[in-house]
Amino acid sequence: MATEPEAAEPVVPSLVDRYFTRWYKADVKGRPCEDHCILQHSNRICVITLAGSHPVLQSGKTIKSISYQISTNCSRLQNKVSGKFKRGAQFLTELAPLCKIYCSDGEEYTISSCVRGRLMEVNENILHKPSILQEKPSTEGYIAVVLPKFEESKSITEGLLTQKEYEEIVVKRINATTATS
Repeated sequence: MATEPEAAEPVVPSLVDRYFTRWYKADVKGRPCEDHCILQHSNRICVITLAGSHPVLQSGKTIKSISYQISTNCSRLQNKVSGKFKRGAQFLTELAPLCKIYCSDGEEYTISSCVRGRLMEVNENILHKPSILQEKPSTEGYIAVVLPKFEESKSITEGLLTQKEYEEIVVKRINATTATS
């Protein structure tokens, strides 16, 4: 009695893949492999996350703590947004720091905004449970939500990489490290 192969179930895209476009910023501020991912929704809201190749997401790293305290006078936790025009939101430039991640091995990583706009919210859940940043970086482990100016919403992707371009850079990095070893 021969068994028929079961038809493969169609792959259902995740919520992130369905509603967001992934953009990447490689080597942020000139630091190798410190890549960030920007998830852009059709309503122009951008969710800032870590790209899969970021050192924090590599095996063996343990996050000790995360801080939204950027300087003595600036804390992203003090961001209070209200009203239709998002009054009170902190304005961010592309290189504005969002948070600092401290690892148990002594490494420290500063996560930048990568897009210009108003800071809508920061993810306070990663303060209490830093491991979700590593376990679910594109969903529950996001870093912040930024709303670009309407006039700039089309131009924010200039200087950012598409998923395909980013994957090519990662492959080149892997080939370069295997060629040197």
